[in-house]
Amino acid sequence: MTYSTVFSQLAPDALSMKLYSTTAKEVELALRNPSGNIDSLLALLSPAAMAYIEPMAQQAAQLTLQRFGANIGLFLPLYLSNLCANECDYCGFSMSNKVKRKTLTQEELAAEIAIIKQRGFDSILLVSGEHETKVGMGYFESMLPIVNSAFNYVAMEVQPLDTHQYQRLGQLGVDAVMVYQETYRPHTYAKHHTRGKKQDFIYRLDTPDRVAKAGIDKIGLGVLLGLDDWRLDALLMGFHLDYLEKTYWRNRYSISLPRLRPCTGGITPKVELTDAGLVQMICAFRLFNPQLEISLSTRELPSLRDNLLPLGITHMSAGSSTQPGGYMTPDSQLDQFEISDSRSVEQVVTQMKLRGINPVWKDWEMGWVKG
Repeated sequence: MTYSTVFSQLAPDALSMKLYSTTAKEVELALRNPSGNIDSLLALLSPAAMAYIEPMAQQAAQLTLQRFGANIGLFLPLYLSNLCANECDYCGFSMSNKVKRKTLTQEELAAEIAIIKQRGFDSILLVSGEHETKVGMGYFESMLPIVNSAFNYVAMEVQPLDTHQYQRLGQLGVDAVMVYQETYRPHTYAKHHTRGKKQDFIYRLDTPDRVAKAGIDKIGLGVLLGLDDWRLDALLMGFHLDYLEKTYWRNRYSISLPRLRPCTGGITPKVELTDAGLVQMICAFRLFNPQLEISLSTRELPSLRDNLLPLGITHMSAGSSTQPGGYMTPDSQLDQFEISDSRSVEQVVTQMKLRGINPVWKDWEMGWVKG
């Protein structure tokens, strides 16, 4: 069984009605018993919970400190290519967009790595557009040895793959795979994905199952907030997370909560997520899952990112580029989306330390694993 079987038994419209009919009493009950309770997650994501953001934030900050200490891991995305064979109307890499296309050579990759290492990073997230013929397993196999020789922690956010391909990535040193469903509403998904293999909602939905079966250590989930009702999408992601943790309990899990950002050919959000709503969502997931890793990208404004740090965030990027070759030769024509926090790494780290947060550059090395 994979998650698509479980998902087919859910009733999203009924869950939506329950979200929007949740009472203050139900929110208060959820605050007393949030951990691992999907009904509590529903209540904490509801409009009624907006009036309880302060106690939610206090609990979330306490739980985060207990589980992770005053530490946040720093990582950087490294874009390998903006080639893409999909049509997705919210992404600057979409195949019909008239933008410059680039795929890094081994020499260009080495140059990007040298700059990233100079900035102190030891955790990298490899990102590419979804183009399996030109940026597929053959390309990954040629590039990963170079990456793995430079970084102790390597994550990937690329097109969904088969189980045996994820096993091969694990052999090449990949520690984590991020695969974002974008939206858990099939009709909305079909509206925004109109060409290419990404049209296959079910194949993407079952990707975390294949990643787990391949033995990859960490699996990252996410939705693109704004494609549909963010409250319902977040809740449906909670169901997915709950299933994965119970089925593949040896794995670690993370979530990312990106909001729609302007890009070439982009769209406006169907349902806008306010800053307060984002705070509510982060706190709700921290209360639901105290050990969950939560990542924060440079999509958000500096002031908001700084204020979110103690409320549940465990990993964040700084000084990011969303284009292939962007650390060596920035070119805005290659961007996937606009960045909101353009501060340097040093500026971000300074703000972290002022808030009593320890920036963690390295927390993993294969040599630390006991034989």
